[in-house]
Amino acid sequence: MSMRKLRMRLLLPFVFLLSMATARCQTKFFTSFDDTKIAYTDEGEGKVVLLIHGFINTKESWQKTELRKQLLKEGFRVVALDLRGNGESDKPQTEEGYDFDAEVMDVMFLMQHLRQKKYMAIGYSRGSIVLAKLLLRDKRVKKAVLGGMGIDFTDYMWPRKIKFMKAFAGRVTEETKEAVAYAKSVGADFRSLYLQQRYQPYTRKSHLAYVKAKVLVIAGDEDTDNGSPEELHKAIPKSEFVIVEGDHNGTYKTKAFSEAVVSFLD
Repeated sequence: MSMRKLRMRLLLPFVFLLSMATARCQTKFFTSFDDTKIAYTDEGEGKVVLLIHGFINTKESWQKTELRKQLLKEGFRVVALDLRGNGESDKPQTEEGYDFDAEVMDVMFLMQHLRQKKYMAIGYSRGSIVLAKLLLRDKRVKKAVLGGMGIDFTDYMWPRKIKFMKAFAGRVTEETKEAVAYAKSVGADFRSLYLQQRYQPYTRKSHLAYVKAKVLVIAGDEDTDNGSPEELHKAIPKSEFVIVEGDHNGTYKTKAFSEAVVSFLD
Protein backbone atom coordinates (compact mmCIF):
# COMPACT_ATOMS: atom_id res chain seq x y z
CA MET A 1 0.00 0.00 0.00
CA SER A 2 1.35 3.41 -0.95
CA MET A 3 2.01 6.03 1.73
CA ARG A 4 -0.67 8.29 0.20
CA LYS A 5 -3.36 5.58 0.43
CA LEU A 6 -2.31 4.76 3.98
CA ARG A 7 -2.67 8.41 5.01
CA MET A 8 -6.09 8.64 3.40
CA ARG A 9 -7.27 5.52 5.22
CA LEU A 10 -6.06 6.89 8.54
CA LEU A 11 -7.72 10.26 7.90
CA LEU A 12 -11.12 8.92 6.81
CA PRO A 13 -12.55 8.42 10.34
CA PHE A 14 -11.58 11.96 11.31
CA VAL A 15 -13.05 13.42 8.11
CA PHE A 16 -16.28 11.52 8.78
CA LEU A 17 -16.49 12.79 12.36
CA LEU A 18 -15.81 16.36 11.23
CA SER A 19 -18.50 16.20 8.57
CA MET A 20 -20.97 14.78 11.09
CA ALA A 21 -20.21 17.61 13.55
CA THR A 22 -20.64 20.21 10.82
CA ALA A 23 -23.94 18.71 9.69
CA ARG A 24 -25.19 18.54 13.26
CA CYS A 25 -24.95 22.29 13.81
CA GLN A 26 -26.68 23.23 10.57
CA THR A 27 -30.14 24.75 10.89
CA LYS A 28 -33.00 22.29 11.13
CA PHE A 29 -36.73 22.90 11.14
CA PHE A 30 -39.80 21.40 12.78
CA THR A 31 -43.48 22.23 12.51
CA SER A 32 -45.00 23.55 15.73
CA PHE A 33 -48.54 23.20 17.06
CA ASP A 34 -50.08 25.70 14.63
CA ASP A 35 -48.02 24.76 11.54
CA THR A 36 -45.48 27.51 12.20
CA LYS A 37 -42.01 26.36 11.14
CA ILE A 38 -39.41 26.83 13.86
CA ALA A 39 -35.67 26.85 13.13
CA TYR A 40 -33.13 25.35 15.52
CA THR A 41 -29.61 23.99 15.76
CA ASP A 42 -28.60 20.83 17.60
CA GLU A 43 -24.99 19.98 18.37
CA GLY A 44 -22.99 17.89 20.80
CA GLU A 45 -23.95 14.85 22.84
CA GLY A 46 -25.12 14.39 26.40
CA LYS A 47 -27.71 16.13 28.54
CA VAL A 48 -29.75 18.68 26.57
CA VAL A 49 -29.35 22.39 27.30
CA LEU A 50 -31.73 24.68 25.42
CA LEU A 51 -30.66 28.27 24.67
CA ILE A 52 -33.42 30.92 24.37
CA HIS A 53 -32.36 34.24 22.85
CA GLY A 54 -33.49 37.77 23.68
CA PHE A 55 -35.51 40.46 21.89
CA ILE A 56 -34.50 41.45 18.33
CA ASN A 57 -32.12 38.52 18.35
CA THR A 58 -31.73 34.97 17.07
CA LYS A 59 -30.08 31.67 17.87
CA GLU A 60 -26.95 33.08 16.21
CA SER A 61 -26.43 35.36 19.21
CA TRP A 62 -25.14 32.32 21.13
CA GLN A 63 -22.84 31.09 18.36
CA LYS A 64 -19.57 32.77 19.36
CA THR A 65 -20.15 32.98 23.11
CA GLU A 66 -17.88 31.45 25.70
CA LEU A 67 -20.97 29.77 27.13
CA ARG A 68 -21.77 27.72 24.02
CA LYS A 69 -18.12 26.76 23.64
CA GLN A 70 -17.86 25.67 27.28
CA LEU A 71 -21.13 23.71 27.26
CA LEU A 72 -19.96 21.66 24.30
CA LYS A 73 -16.55 21.16 25.87
CA GLU A 74 -18.17 19.90 29.09
CA GLY A 75 -20.18 17.31 27.17
CA PHE A 76 -23.63 18.87 26.90
CA ARG A 77 -25.93 18.67 23.89
CA VAL A 78 -26.69 22.28 22.96
CA VAL A 79 -29.96 23.16 21.24
CA ALA A 80 -30.74 26.76 20.22
CA LEU A 81 -33.92 27.93 18.52
CA ASP A 82 -35.15 31.00 16.71
CA LEU A 83 -38.30 32.01 18.54
CA ARG A 84 -41.19 32.57 16.13
CA GLY A 85 -40.91 35.92 14.42
CA ASN A 86 -37.11 35.83 14.48
CA GLY A 87 -34.23 34.56 12.40
CA GLU A 88 -35.04 31.62 10.15
CA SER A 89 -38.33 30.75 11.86
CA ASP A 90 -41.68 31.70 10.37
CA LYS A 91 -42.95 35.17 11.20
CA PRO A 92 -46.73 35.05 11.73
CA GLN A 93 -48.42 38.40 11.06
CA THR A 94 -51.63 37.75 13.01
CA GLU A 95 -52.38 38.20 16.69
CA GLU A 96 -53.33 34.52 16.93
CA GLY A 97 -49.76 33.68 16.00
CA TYR A 98 -48.44 34.99 19.32
CA ASP A 99 -51.36 34.85 21.75
CA PHE A 100 -51.81 32.20 24.47
CA ASP A 101 -48.06 31.71 25.09
CA ALA A 102 -47.34 30.52 21.56
CA GLU A 103 -43.58 30.86 22.07
CA VAL A 104 -43.71 28.70 25.18
CA MET A 105 -45.68 26.09 23.24
CA ASP A 106 -43.02 26.13 20.52
CA VAL A 107 -40.33 25.20 23.05
CA MET A 108 -42.45 22.38 24.44
CA PHE A 109 -43.17 21.04 20.97
CA LEU A 110 -39.47 21.27 20.06
CA MET A 111 -38.55 19.15 23.06
CA GLN A 112 -41.30 16.71 22.12
CA HIS A 113 -39.92 16.64 18.56
CA LEU A 114 -36.48 15.81 19.99
CA ARG A 115 -38.08 13.16 22.25
CA GLN A 116 -36.70 14.65 25.44
CA LYS A 117 -38.11 13.45 28.77
CA LYS A 118 -36.09 16.06 30.64
CA TYR A 119 -33.85 18.98 29.75
CA MET A 120 -32.20 22.15 31.04
CA ALA A 121 -32.73 25.65 29.66
CA ILE A 122 -30.93 29.00 29.61
CA GLY A 123 -32.75 32.22 28.79
CA TYR A 124 -31.32 35.68 28.42
CA SER A 125 -33.20 39.00 28.47
CA ARG A 126 -36.61 38.35 26.87
CA GLY A 127 -35.61 34.70 26.62
CA SER A 128 -35.79 34.61 30.42
CA ILE A 129 -39.36 35.92 30.28
CA VAL A 130 -40.33 33.06 27.96
CA LEU A 131 -38.44 30.61 30.17
CA ALA A 132 -40.14 31.82 33.37
CA LYS A 133 -43.53 30.87 31.93
CA LEU A 134 -42.12 27.62 30.57
CA LEU A 135 -41.04 26.65 34.10
CA LEU A 136 -44.68 26.72 35.17
CA ARG A 137 -45.91 24.71 32.19
CA ASP A 138 -43.27 22.06 31.50
CA LYS A 139 -42.15 19.73 34.27
CA ARG A 140 -39.44 18.34 32.01
CA VAL A 141 -37.27 21.40 32.76
CA LYS A 142 -35.02 20.27 35.61
CA LYS A 143 -32.62 23.21 35.77
CA ALA A 144 -33.04 26.72 34.40
CA VAL A 145 -30.97 29.89 34.14
CA LEU A 146 -32.74 33.25 34.04
CA GLY A 147 -30.12 35.66 32.73
CA GLY A 148 -30.25 39.42 32.23
CA MET A 149 -33.66 39.86 33.79
CA GLY A 150 -35.15 41.51 36.87
CA ILE A 151 -38.55 41.29 38.51
CA ASP A 152 -40.34 43.93 36.40
CA PHE A 153 -41.71 41.55 33.76
CA THR A 154 -44.14 40.21 36.37
CA ASP A 155 -46.09 43.48 36.03
CA TYR A 156 -48.72 42.96 33.31
CA MET A 157 -48.67 46.68 32.52
CA TRP A 158 -44.87 46.90 32.61
CA PRO A 159 -44.12 50.37 31.15
CA ARG A 160 -40.94 49.22 29.39
CA LYS A 161 -42.80 46.47 27.53
CA ILE A 162 -45.51 48.92 26.47
CA LYS A 163 -42.95 51.45 25.23
CA PHE A 164 -41.26 48.87 23.01
CA MET A 165 -44.60 47.55 21.80
CA LYS A 166 -45.59 51.06 20.72
CA ALA A 167 -42.17 51.68 19.19
CA PHE A 168 -42.61 48.85 16.70
CA ALA A 169 -46.06 50.16 15.85
CA GLY A 170 -44.51 53.48 14.84
CA ARG A 171 -44.40 55.51 18.06
CA VAL A 172 -40.66 55.75 18.65
CA THR A 173 -39.27 57.53 21.72
CA GLU A 174 -35.82 58.58 22.84
CA GLU A 175 -35.64 55.42 24.95
CA THR A 176 -36.56 53.09 22.09
CA LYS A 177 -34.92 54.72 19.05
CA GLU A 178 -31.69 52.70 19.31
CA ALA A 179 -33.59 49.41 19.41
CA VAL A 180 -35.65 50.44 16.40
CA ALA A 181 -32.53 51.48 14.50
CA TYR A 182 -30.87 48.16 15.31
CA ALA A 183 -33.96 46.22 14.21
CA LYS A 184 -33.87 48.07 10.87
CA SER A 185 -30.17 47.32 10.45
CA VAL A 186 -30.69 43.56 10.78
CA GLY A 187 -33.86 43.47 8.68
CA ALA A 188 -36.12 42.39 11.55
CA ASP A 189 -39.87 42.04 11.00
CA PHE A 190 -41.48 45.04 12.75
CA ARG A 191 -45.02 43.61 12.77
CA SER A 192 -43.73 40.48 14.47
CA LEU A 193 -41.69 42.46 17.02
CA TYR A 194 -44.79 44.47 17.89
CA LEU A 195 -46.83 41.29 18.39
CA GLN A 196 -44.04 39.68 20.45
CA GLN A 197 -44.28 42.57 22.89
CA ARG A 198 -48.06 42.78 22.88
CA TYR A 199 -48.51 39.06 23.59
CA GLN A 200 -45.37 38.51 25.62
CA PRO A 201 -45.76 35.54 28.01
CA TYR A 202 -46.95 36.87 31.35
CA THR A 203 -46.05 35.39 34.73
CA ARG A 204 -47.39 36.77 38.01
CA LYS A 205 -44.83 37.29 40.76
CA SER A 206 -46.89 35.10 43.10
CA HIS A 207 -46.86 32.25 40.55
CA LEU A 208 -43.06 32.07 40.64
CA ALA A 209 -43.43 30.50 44.09
CA TYR A 210 -44.69 27.35 42.35
CA VAL A 211 -41.53 26.80 40.28
CA LYS A 212 -40.14 23.34 41.08
CA ALA A 213 -37.02 23.33 38.91
CA LYS A 214 -33.65 24.41 40.24
CA VAL A 215 -33.06 27.98 39.08
CA LEU A 216 -30.09 30.32 38.77
CA VAL A 217 -30.80 34.05 38.45
CA ILE A 218 -27.76 35.82 37.00
CA ALA A 219 -27.19 39.35 35.76
CA GLY A 220 -24.49 41.93 35.12
CA ASP A 221 -23.68 44.48 37.81
CA GLU A 222 -24.56 47.29 35.36
CA ASP A 223 -27.82 45.71 34.21
CA THR A 224 -30.85 47.35 35.85
CA ASP A 225 -33.11 48.05 32.84
CA ASN A 226 -35.54 45.27 33.74
CA GLY A 227 -35.79 45.78 37.48
CA SER A 228 -34.03 44.01 40.32
CA PRO A 229 -32.63 40.53 39.55
CA GLU A 230 -32.26 40.00 43.30
CA GLU A 231 -36.02 40.47 43.75
CA LEU A 232 -36.58 37.91 40.99
CA HIS A 233 -34.33 35.51 42.87
CA LYS A 234 -36.26 36.08 46.10
CA ALA A 235 -39.56 35.30 44.34
CA ILE A 236 -38.36 31.82 43.29
CA PRO A 237 -37.96 29.32 46.14
CA LYS A 238 -34.50 27.83 46.59
CA SER A 239 -33.11 29.69 43.58
CA GLU A 240 -29.46 30.69 43.40
CA PHE A 241 -28.29 34.23 42.68
CA VAL A 242 -25.10 35.47 41.00
CA ILE A 243 -23.97 38.93 39.91
CA VAL A 244 -21.07 39.22 37.47
CA GLU A 245 -19.44 42.19 35.77
CA GLY A 246 -21.18 43.50 32.67
CA ASP A 247 -24.02 45.44 31.12
CA HIS A 248 -27.23 44.06 29.62
CA ASN A 249 -26.00 43.53 26.07
CA GLY A 250 -22.62 42.07 26.93
CA THR A 251 -22.89 39.98 30.09
CA TYR A 252 -24.00 36.72 28.49
CA LYS A 253 -20.90 36.76 26.26
CA THR A 254 -18.43 36.89 29.15
CA LYS A 255 -16.29 34.15 30.63
CA ALA A 256 -17.60 34.92 34.13
CA PHE A 257 -21.19 34.38 32.98
CA SER A 258 -20.23 31.10 31.32
CA GLU A 259 -18.35 29.80 34.36
CA ALA A 260 -21.24 30.55 36.71
CA VAL A 261 -23.82 28.94 34.42
CA VAL A 262 -21.80 25.81 33.64
CA SER A 263 -20.98 25.34 37.32
CA PHE A 264 -24.69 25.54 38.16
CA LEU A 265 -25.68 23.06 35.46
CA ASP A 266 -22.99 20.60 36.55
